[in-house]
Amino acid sequence: MYRYTKLSLLAIAIAATGAVAYAANGSMENDALAINKAKIPLTQAVTIAEQHANGKASRAEYENSKQGWVYDVEVVSGAKVFDVRVDADKGTVISSAEDKADHDDDYDKRD
Repeated sequence: MYRYTKLSLLAIAIAATGAVAYAANGSMENDALAINKAKIPLTQAVTIAEQHANGKASRAEYENSKQGWVYDVEVVSGAKVFDVRVDADKGTVISSAEDKADHDDDYDKRD
């Protein structure tokens, strides 16, 4: 049993070393730099979201999702807040939903 424990620890150490080397090599893409590949600029995505929700943008993020890279724009329209997702390549609105509690916004959790 002791032999298997040593082999397991050795395998974990090798895997961890490989992961660190991979990350240090710069092979992992920085999400912030990924915006350079977007066909639609952030300003255009914000304008699209504002027109769609008939309001003013209060926050916008570029993020990787199930649909690919999208802009997630929070738009305030009157007393309502909408989360509008805009395709970063096509400039089309993928989804729009009222954000009643604003639970997904990390900015609300700051002191």
